[in-house]
Amino acid sequence: MTTSSDADQPVLLLSTARRYFVLVTVVVASGAYNAATFTATAILPQMQGAMAATQDEISWTVTFNILATAVFTPMTGWLVGRFGRGGVQFWSLVGFSTATLMCGLSQSLEALVFWRIVQGASGAPLLPLGQTILLDVFPRRQHGFVISMFGIANTFGPVLGPTLAGYLAEYYSWRWGYYMILPVSVAATIASRFALPREEDTKAIPLDWTGFLSLSIAIGSTQLLLSRGQRLDWFESNEIMLEAFIAALAFYLFVAHSLTSKMPFLSPRLLKDRNYAIGAFLIVIFGMLNFTPMVLLPSLLQNQLGFPDGLIGYVVSWRGMGVMAGFFSAMVMTRLDVRVGMVGGFGIQILSGIWLTSIDFNVSLLTLCTNAFMQGLAVGMIWTPIATSAFWTLDPHLRADGVAVFHLMRNIGSSFFISISVAEVVRATGANYSRMTEFVTPFNKTLSLPSVMGSWTVESLAGLAGLAREINRQAALIGYLNAFWMYTAVSAMAIPLVFMVRRPRT
Repeated sequence: MTTSSDADQPVLLLSTARRYFVLVTVVVASGAYNAATFTATAILPQMQGAMAATQDEISWTVTFNILATAVFTPMTGWLVGRFGRGGVQFWSLVGFSTATLMCGLSQSLEALVFWRIVQGASGAPLLPLGQTILLDVFPRRQHGFVISMFGIANTFGPVLGPTLAGYLAEYYSWRWGYYMILPVSVAATIASRFALPREEDTKAIPLDWTGFLSLSIAIGSTQLLLSRGQRLDWFESNEIMLEAFIAALAFYLFVAHSLTSKMPFLSPRLLKDRNYAIGAFLIVIFGMLNFTPMVLLPSLLQNQLGFPDGLIGYVVSWRGMGVMAGFFSAMVMTRLDVRVGMVGGFGIQILSGIWLTSIDFNVSLLTLCTNAFMQGLAVGMIWTPIATSAFWTLDPHLRADGVAVFHLMRNIGSSFFISISVAEVVRATGANYSRMTEFVTPFNKTLSLPSVMGSWTVESLAGLAGLAREINRQAALIGYLNAFWMYTAVSAMAIPLVFMVRRPRT
């Protein structure tokens, strides 16, 4: 293994065949990780029924997986320095494969959440390390190409995963949504053992435990606050107040320590690069918008619209096809101006969000698939320009930490916004149900009109029960529409930041 100081030369000098073997290995590994994330969202309703969980409880299988990923992603730089690229890639895949198997074997919600946390923690280095490896192996003039190919290939997981998981869950069990990932992850594990050269210059560098633990506690406490706040009535609960205090104190300690330490866990020097700093804010917004619809739509489609699992997976797969189309278009737009792709992508997300706020219980399958395709198209158009512009001027020595923080910010945005959106659905459902049931009284003369009531009746307990279910269904839809409005508003917030990005020099 040799290095080169030439600005256009890769950090690792490998043969052309070896480079593309590395590309395939990295893509398969990250594809398996992405498939696990998207597959879980497609089978959420069936897991909820099998585990007898509420909507906010089953969402923990997604939010705490993303949270574990967010907590352990910043360790990527330290792990690479200590064990090398190949070692971290291999053992991450070993842990990820084991946790995926145990997710499928879980018999309780607690066990499932635990193994999803292990799955997220062990798989956390795969995406940032994969991106770092490709940037180190390929010359700078090919960075836009490999990032796009990395993203395009990663869409096969989101396309095939939810579709296959939906059908397997419908005909067999939700557990097969995890079992089907095992062959791919095992193959990636074996290939990673031979893809990257063995590194001899690894050394036992110290880990800034103060920075790591304070950041982890701050993120974990905030996630718990957001996940349990609605159930515990927010700051009326002593638990929520304690979690808020711990999160604030831990974050203060992290910032103070990072600014005063000689070797902080995450270097503040990263934010001195203008494009990287703006890219960090944009990737938070990107994370907030990326996974939230994937958590909300499956439960809406099954619980409120009665869609079968196979059809839910089919809808989700259209998002993956949109992502693939978005990456292809980004390869062209990035050559013109990175800001064109970002503005176009966030603009499409705004349109898809506005469209979602107008749906009702008569929404067609074509509408859902088209909207999912638009969401995916936007994701594909946004990712490559953000990643390219953020790292274009960053010092290569800061690249490992920079990629780790980049993915950390994305995961924080995802987990926090998912929790906020689910809390809004639960809050709005309860509030609107209470308000609408106030009108169901014997003194409401409208209820005696056959043209208004149709097949509904308040003359029997069965009739009242049926009417209560319909009111709850309508109240839940309002909650989902509120969450989609939040999704639209966040998309609009990104547009001004895009124009602050400095176009990379060629």
